[in-house]
Amino acid sequence: MTTQFSVTQNDKPLAKSKYKWDEKTRTFSTDENYLVIDFGCEVEITFNTGFHCTFKTGSECTFNTGSDCTFKTGPSCTFKTGDSCFTTRFDVKGVTEIPEDKTIKLNGNEVVGYTIVEKTHTIVVDGKTIELSEQSFNEFKEQFKD
Repeated sequence: MTTQFSVTQNDKPLAKSKYKWDEKTRTFSTDENYLVIDFGCEVEITFNTGFHCTFKTGSECTFNTGSDCTFKTGPSCTFKTGDSCFTTRFDVKGVTEIPEDKTIKLNGNEVVGYTIVEKTHTIVVDGKTIELSEQSFNEFKEQFKD
């Protein structure tokens, strides 16, 4: 089944040549700004866009955007945005300001709030896989500098 969505800029449909939609990976990408992107209740979509965009989607989506974006989503979405971005959810009341320069994941169904997603690194030592926080990884690397 083909995903149905609309993308407008200045109240006019955005030319398909200005964005890429990958049905297989469910990824929408564009360098354009000032968009209104409506995927209805579609879930598990990844968005890579510019700034001043407005989104409507379902849950478990991932957003990588510039500043000044607004989102109307379901639960369990992940955001990495610029400043002045906000989200409202259809399963809980209220508005959540998305912190700048942090990656967050909205809490699950009907649970207000979010968790900050910390960047991690995976290393293998003596055949064992170890996951390290960004800070621990950097401290580990420092031990091997000349």
